[in-house]
Amino acid sequence: MNETLKRSISGAVYIILLVASILYSTESFFILFGIFLIIAVTEFSSLTKLNKIIPIILALLVYSSLSYLVLFKNDLKDEIHFTLSGKNYGITDVIDITTKISLAISILAAIKGIVFLFSHSANTLSSFSKYAFLLGYLIFPFIMITKIPFGEKGYNPKILISIFILIWTNDTFAYVVGKSIGKHKLFERISPKKTIEGFVGGVIFAIVAGFLISKYYFNPSPKHFDKSVIIWTITAFIVSFFGTIGDLIESKFKRIAGVKDSGNIMPGDGGVLDRLDSIIFAAPFVFLFYQILNYVTFS
Repeated sequence: MNETLKRSISGAVYIILLVASILYSTESFFILFGIFLIIAVTEFSSLTKLNKIIPIILALLVYSSLSYLVLFKNDLKDEIHFTLSGKNYGITDVIDITTKISLAISILAAIKGIVFLFSHSANTLSSFSKYAFLLGYLIFPFIMITKIPFGEKGYNPKILISIFILIWTNDTFAYVVGKSIGKHKLFERISPKKTIEGFVGGVIFAIVAGFLISKYYFNPSPKHFDKSVIIWTITAFIVSFFGTIGDLIESKFKRIAGVKDSGNIMPGDGGVLDRLDSIIFAAPFVFLFYQILNYVTFS
């Protein structure tokens, strides 16, 4: 079987599994991304030469605990409550607090990752940096991914599927445009094939996809049409911009480790980190944007 066919089959299986699990139920969604997280943590541990046992246990504890709180929030309302400094707290407060902590750590790790990417001297990682990235670059961003589809009306799988469509659109057209007219390297020492033209092309087509998603997939009423377009245009830019940075950071991890792919679980297409590096890095910023929207009024 040639490499192109192998990649096509692997990609098709991945997309079908991903979309089916997101659409089927919240439980299947959480289970699949829990599996993805464990595989990604295993791959990251191999890249950074961490002992796999502690990272896997840590990922399982954090992800399963927070997932349990989200999935069974209604059942736990009467069971989890406590008083602190004269104020009563319940399950919703616990989820909000842990979400804010996860988001803050993810953003700090993202900043650390950007510094790491642009540093010419950072070719090794300290033990502290490895675990900081493990938590902030992997585990907590996965928590953000599972939080994104939940809005005021509960679980909405269309939101996450749309974000994946934006990522796939950006990746596809960044490659096509870069291959066709790309002349200026984007970050040659880390990813020699990426070009500025490809990056700009990917962003533009992702924004077009965001417009089409807002108009046809969510089918908003005329009254809220402009609001939806603005939200999905900004989301497309965030996903494209930070997704590209996430891809570059993962490329630097692989370059330091001296490997081409993060793993080989997907024949011809590398590992889970290779497939999810963009959304892993972009998810905290998308989630932060959605939180900001709660305080913004559109005229």
